[in-house]
Amino acid sequence: MACRAPQPTAPGTKRTILSRLRSPLGCSPVRWTIAFFRREASVVTAYHARGNLLLAALPEHELAHWLPDLECIEMPLGAVLYESGGHLSHVYFPISSIVSLLYVLADGGSAEIAVVGKEGLIGVSLFMGGQTTPSRAVVQSAGQALRLKAHLMMTEFNRAGDVMHLLLRYTQALLTQMSQTAVCNRHHSLEQQLCRWLLMSLDRLDGNDLMMTQELIANMLGVRREGVTEAAGRLQKAGLIQYRRGHITVHDRVAIEQRTCECYAVVKREYDRLLPIPASD
Repeated sequence: MACRAPQPTAPGTKRTILSRLRSPLGCSPVRWTIAFFRREASVVTAYHARGNLLLAALPEHELAHWLPDLECIEMPLGAVLYESGGHLSHVYFPISSIVSLLYVLADGGSAEIAVVGKEGLIGVSLFMGGQTTPSRAVVQSAGQALRLKAHLMMTEFNRAGDVMHLLLRYTQALLTQMSQTAVCNRHHSLEQQLCRWLLMSLDRLDGNDLMMTQELIANMLGVRREGVTEAAGRLQKAGLIQYRRGHITVHDRVAIEQRTCECYAVVKREYDRLLPIPASD
């Protein structure tokens, strides 16, 4: 099965990375290793690669230079791309998958510090000078991704120019998300955090349906499952979502945006400011 191609966009349309995003998945995480990922046999084309919006932002000649080295892989739910303190062998560019970056405590507890979908990449610590990563990366929504070997990524980054500047802008946007998540978890209500989390997930996949259990959401937010159940129950009672057996359907995104805190808009504005995406033909 080949990488699913991105949907074409109308010519002349101004885009930004998060304006072309849209959702998560779930059920309790299952531990996989990278060896279980099913690689795709097809050659990665420029059309397929543009399913990741960071790759789509590369100049055409730069993307063409990358294509022979990009691998298309399946990302199963719960797969661990790397552990905290682990060495990076690849960087990953999600296309239809979502990955959570988790900070892991000494007692085994964890909380999500960022979420990455088709707007970005996993593995920024590689080109920021670190040989290891401070977080765990876990697939929270199954789908596909492209990956590139770490040494090839460093070669491209060290060439400077357009690639380096794009990756540094993305890293700044990602750091904004991490900082705002920390503030949100400390100062805002669980219902506001849940709304922010739903919106950020919806931005990263197509549609309004999320395959996600309340247990997994609680693990991502670092809170008790009962708290998520109560907050989701209030949203469902208000007619904003419908939840059944790990399946969340969002019925009123606008109302959820009104219920969330400022953190969602702050992060989205920063992504849109730093990472404009040229229109596709």
